[in-house]
Amino acid sequence: MRTRAGDDLIERILARPGDGDLVGPAANDLLSELYAGYPVENLTRLLHSGDDRNLPTATWLLSELGGLAAPLIGEVPALLSSPIRSVRYQAIAVVLDNADERHGPVIAQVMNLSRDPEGAVRWKVLEFLAEATVEQLEAGASCLPPGPLKQLAEWLILQDGEEPDLAGIVIRLEAGDPVTRLFAAAAAASLSDKQDAHLLERAALLEEEEIRSFAQERLNDLREEATD
Repeated sequence: MRTRAGDDLIERILARPGDGDLVGPAANDLLSELYAGYPVENLTRLLHSGDDRNLPTATWLLSELGGLAAPLIGEVPALLSSPIRSVRYQAIAVVLDNADERHGPVIAQVMNLSRDPEGAVRWKVLEFLAEATVEQLEAGASCLPPGPLKQLAEWLILQDGEEPDLAGIVIRLEAGDPVTRLFAAAAAASLSDKQDAHLLERAALLEEEEIRSFAQERLNDLREEATD
């Protein structure tokens, strides 16, 4: 019966594709079915329907499944290359939850989106860089071609060591190009805690809206934690 219910919901979504926004009740019901055991592989019907209006719903579902989306990690490179902003945005979350050292190319693809023309996507890349494991970052960096982006990724990895480059973070926040500042803000977020948030406070003053809003959100989280 669970398979029948999930299949019916996919048919409903296919019959009424979205217009770039997420499909409502049917998508939410399908998410519940997926959590209850409906095979995630069946989402390929939405991913390969031939109608790109289904992609935002399919990618949102994958992003909400956390590690349950792992069987479809091979679908993510195409989603990260989608012309639809919300698809690229949600696909980054899928990589964060499911990619490991075997998935260097797709992690590198996320890093390349630090140059995305859409601020919302760059915000999501910043979140990825701040929350990714060292193993994920190393896998991605290893698949980047030589150049400034690879250097930034390798520098970010070093900040997880015993002696992070605090002065270098400040310099990159204040004097770097937008991509450099984004990587520096990720380092600031990963190093900031209840006792020391001065790096995030610097990031919250930058002109790039995606960096400024991300840093302010993290600062608010730290303040809430401090009052708990």
